[in-house]
Amino acid sequence: MSAGRNVEQQIALQQRPPSLAMPSMAQRSRHEPGFLPVHGGFRDRFVTTPEAKYCCESCRLVLCNPRQTECGHRFCESCITDLLSKPNPVCPADVEPLFEDKIFRDVCCNREIMALKVYCRSEKNGCKEQMSLQQVMDHLEVCPYFEVPCPLGKCKEKMIRKDMSEHLSRKCKHREITCEFCNHKMALTELQKHKDTVCPAFPIACPNQCSFSSILRSELSIHQHDCPKAQVACSFIRYGCSFKGLNQEMREHESSFASEHLRMMVVRNTTLEAKVEDVKSELMERYKVLPSLSSRLAEVETQNEEMREKIRQLEQKVVSVQMLMSTHSEKLLEVEMELRELRPLRAMREEVEALRASVESMRSVVASLDSGRVGSSPGSHTLGSLEQQLSHHDDTMSVHDIRLAEMDLKLQVLETASFNGTLIWKIRDYKRRKQEAVASKALSLYSQPFYTGYFGYKMCARIYLNGDGMGKGTHLSLFFVVMRGEYDALLPWPFKQKVTLMLMDQGPARKHLGDAFKPDPNSSSFRRPNVEMNIASGCPLFVAQTVLENGTYIKDDTIFIKVTVDTSDLPDP
Repeated sequence: MSAGRNVEQQIALQQRPPSLAMPSMAQRSRHEPGFLPVHGGFRDRFVTTPEAKYCCESCRLVLCNPRQTECGHRFCESCITDLLSKPNPVCPADVEPLFEDKIFRDVCCNREIMALKVYCRSEKNGCKEQMSLQQVMDHLEVCPYFEVPCPLGKCKEKMIRKDMSEHLSRKCKHREITCEFCNHKMALTELQKHKDTVCPAFPIACPNQCSFSSILRSELSIHQHDCPKAQVACSFIRYGCSFKGLNQEMREHESSFASEHLRMMVVRNTTLEAKVEDVKSELMERYKVLPSLSSRLAEVETQNEEMREKIRQLEQKVVSVQMLMSTHSEKLLEVEMELRELRPLRAMREEVEALRASVESMRSVVASLDSGRVGSSPGSHTLGSLEQQLSHHDDTMSVHDIRLAEMDLKLQVLETASFNGTLIWKIRDYKRRKQEAVASKALSLYSQPFYTGYFGYKMCARIYLNGDGMGKGTHLSLFFVVMRGEYDALLPWPFKQKVTLMLMDQGPARKHLGDAFKPDPNSSSFRRPNVEMNIASGCPLFVAQTVLENGTYIKDDTIFIKVTVDTSDLPDP
């Protein structure tokens, strides 16, 4: 591991809501409903009284999802959220102002708290077990003294787990039971209603109070047809007959009123035939309209399809215009930066061209003098003076050529450098470079330099694709390097700016992985460099290779690394 690392926390750098709620990377049990307190810290009974560093500065309970402030104090996630919701929030421990973007998850403290021993939450019911805090939910899933609800949905009773079998077999009012008449299974609370209303084999009395005192419910409808005391309606009731009577009276009615029943049927039949004719006429009228409706529907469908095609074409044009505008904006920004850097270079080139023209003019004068020279002393003196001027101009032009080459080299570096404290490093040919790292041909790669400003710190990043130190062979290691710059004498030392290292997710979820730390002022990695670059400092276990290569962090055999240096409190040199 490289020297000088003072890590604050490991963070999943995504868009996070104002509540500071961030996805936990702990074990599954800490996501279980009921594990985390609704507000404040843990209220479990700990085997050993927790140290003061594990207690929230606000609620004084053991920290739940600890957050660390810039002043070094720790709070529960819900407690710090409450504090930040107030106007001009301050730390209750030292009255220092609180800023949301300066508060981070304290992963190390959270890991230590999860390892603290506690008594089972069912201790009051008789459980004597002890376990680490993160094992509480796993234990409660099997604890015989844990209070659980009856698995039968309608039963609202709760009991300890070891009494559940007795409850289900003997005590639960909603336990399953079999009807002794029809062998149908149901809940105990529904048995009596089943017998009284729907059981087909339950014996019931005839509702007409005939001589049959016990009849199976399923046979009652058959008995009603033969029951001498059953009150029935005439079978010709739908044709208009309103007679009702006992079964014996119905037989006499049907034989004596046969002709009347036939007359009722003829009247009903005539009425139905008239209605059928009316329906036929109405249908014929509607059939005449159908062809025009069909043609109109076809026209509407054609117009609708044309409109869809036009909309599709317009959407494509809009997308093309947006992409073109984005490309033009990027190119315009690049041109502006190039013009800004090329201004001194253009002036130097113009000066060189002027010198070259002057030299050519001198050469022509010398040539004319050579051709007309007659050996006179004044002419020889003039020619010697011109030759000296020509030599001087040649030397000056050589110096400018060298300076011009240096400016071209600086321009090439400036074209890829950034001056806002942010580096976007594109690493192509990931597989080939990874194999070279595995084969020890090229263990690490350096990024291009970047700066906190035009006159700021000079920095770069260093990456080990096959890992370094503790992470060798299992992780990708990423480090931050302070380089020797031209304006170091004007800058404050040691280097104290917060540094964020990030692996960019190229998928739609944009779940970037990152780590942030503040430099250790006592480390040589952050003192003023007296060689080309200081010792690298960073994360040997930055990201596991299984996570990197199985996610969406590699696309087209390319990865992107982002390094951000906080320049908000950096003074001007």
